[in-house]
Amino acid sequence: MHLKATNMNHPKVLGLGRVWRWPLQRAVHQPYGWLDEVVKERLGWYRGVLQGRYSAKFLLCKQISCGGDPRLKSDGELWQEHGRLSSELSDAIGICVKGDSPNSHLLKPEFSFLDLKCELTHRILRKCIFCEWRCKVDRLANERGKGCGLDSKARVSAFFPHFGEEPPLVDQNGSGTIFFTSCNSHCVFCQNWSISQDPLDGMAVSARDVSGIIKSLCRDGVANINLVGGEPTPNTHVILEALNLTSTNVSILWNSNMYMTPETMQILADVVDIWLPDFKWGNDLCAAKYSRVPRYFEVTARNHLMAYRNGDMIVRHLVMPGHLECCTRPILDWVAGNCPRALVNVMGQYRPEHLVLQQSSEYLEIARRPGLWEVDEARRYADHLGLVWRPVS
Repeated sequence: MHLKATNMNHPKVLGLGRVWRWPLQRAVHQPYGWLDEVVKERLGWYRGVLQGRYSAKFLLCKQISCGGDPRLKSDGELWQEHGRLSSELSDAIGICVKGDSPNSHLLKPEFSFLDLKCELTHRILRKCIFCEWRCKVDRLANERGKGCGLDSKARVSAFFPHFGEEPPLVDQNGSGTIFFTSCNSHCVFCQNWSISQDPLDGMAVSARDVSGIIKSLCRDGVANINLVGGEPTPNTHVILEALNLTSTNVSILWNSNMYMTPETMQILADVVDIWLPDFKWGNDLCAAKYSRVPRYFEVTARNHLMAYRNGDMIVRHLVMPGHLECCTRPILDWVAGNCPRALVNVMGQYRPEHLVLQQSSEYLEIARRPGLWEVDEARRYADHLGLVWRPVS
């Protein structure tokens, strides 16, 4: 991605005079995503936060007391307390849906559920298992992850109100997108390869910096905070700390390849309001060849299912040339059978990029755009399965 350095509206966000940021651009297509009644119903929680009727989940986490300094607890005690407080959060969400504001009259507790989550992420960082590479390096000691290549520092390549996402995510003022550098997947066709494959791209940011970015985007009136990359998962610790410093009621959107561990999913499930997961490969052979990750389907399916049970969701599936039978059909079958209420974006915009473009002779089978007939067939099959894709594709 080519970035343009511009003067910010709020130059103190990163403590710098100039930062990487796209200029604000307005949509030229349909600006609203709420014309379809099914979308309204299936994205009910996200829409409620957008309208100010509900509190974002990370704010609810900040209102729940964890009963003592989490830094003094053992790992086992933290996870046990985490399970109990997760149930308490579910109750608070239920109260919100009924029209009340749980604990809104209370002061922030000395130690909150979100504090506990932040402590857990820092302990994970010492022997990192944020993603399914499970490399267990000590990123706090400046060791770099096997999959992501990152130490403990997060780096942001760009942030801006984005008008190219699905219509419900854009709404009137765009999706507040924060591009983190690096990725734990290594897709040979990545369109954002300069961000995803270079851990040192962008600028190093602290949690306070990220919180400042969130506040800046919210002043632009964005519909949500869209955490993407690259991949946000290796930066979970900084993201949660940033949310702990943020008081604006805004939905948190996790835009991810979903290659994280169950431990990370448990932590995220209570703070993410809407999930925007990629589901690319219907089998491990294709995933290993083109995204260079092992155990893809098992891991990704498991995490999609957990996300589905813990928030609103729009699944993205990129139709790859020549992969209707091995990938598209199995994925749509799985979504229909396991996440039937999820919206599905059946995407036809694949184009050869990165290594596929540079070394096309090695990837001849995907060195072309998908034919219109392939995209049409994928969408016909989605219709056959009863999946809702038109309002978001």
